[in-house]
Amino acid sequence: MNFKTKLDHKVKMIEENLNKFLPAENNYSNMVREAMNYSLLAGGKRIRPLLMYETFQLFQGTSNLIYPFMAAIEMIHTYSLVHDDLPSMDNDLYRRGKKTTHAVYGEGMAVLAGDGLLNYAFEIVLNAEIPFHEMQSCLCALKVLAGKAGIDGMIGGQTADILAENIGDSADLEHLLFIHKNKTAALIEASMMIGAILAGASKDEINNMEQIANKIGIAFQIQDDVLDVISSLEVLGKETGSDQKNNKVTYVTLTGLEHSKEQVKKLSDEGIERLHEIEQRMGNENSFLRELLCSMIVREK
Repeated sequence: MNFKTKLDHKVKMIEENLNKFLPAENNYSNMVREAMNYSLLAGGKRIRPLLMYETFQLFQGTSNLIYPFMAAIEMIHTYSLVHDDLPSMDNDLYRRGKKTTHAVYGEGMAVLAGDGLLNYAFEIVLNAEIPFHEMQSCLCALKVLAGKAGIDGMIGGQTADILAENIGDSADLEHLLFIHKNKTAALIEASMMIGAILAGASKDEINNMEQIANKIGIAFQIQDDVLDVISSLEVLGKETGSDQKNNKVTYVTLTGLEHSKEQVKKLSDEGIERLHEIEQRMGNENSFLRELLCSMIVREK
């Protein structure tokens, strides 16, 4: 079975799992529930739950808690996109080839849908059956999830991203890397760390997965900066040129297109090589995880 076939099979599993945790569309809050589900089911590569599950498999995990956590990470990622697309942020009308949530439901309902997804992510984990012997690992995983999504993670990165707008020549690489590490890499770090935590990995192994995810996450975002320049709406599934439209500093604007491509390769090679070293030490490997990390970097959308 080739990588594409395996990927399609695994994404289908993740979609089926996600569907089990969707909020029911009922009562007077029906509109926000509908907007939440629209946002979640609008497609996507499901990279974060995939990374979580494959890291969990690498460390030979058996806990059923992986399933609500996989849904939770996708809900948090989706909420961030819903808010990122708002008129007060990037003002994008298309995401994954479909109209963005605010374009369909209005700005106010999109804000509430994002808020709902963030809160619901934690609800589904806390409402799961948690065996007593897994309570400590569940708490550790929740701590990682909250931290990486918060002001010292994704929200902090988004804040720095907004502040970076319109500063032109005043922008520097340190500021940009802070944005990339927190806005994008933080949830990728959370995904791989939680997969390791729920599988019972050691503290050192969890830290190693965080460092691998950091390199891959930054490379992933630099590739996103590259695609915003060279791709198209038809290929990317969202409007291109939005970074330039919003006067955003990007890796491409600071270092140039070719250097950005070189940095993507350097960081991704370092991350994947480190993963290979860990696999060799463990005497266990997950070739699909390595292929998945590679596919994130060489993607066209």
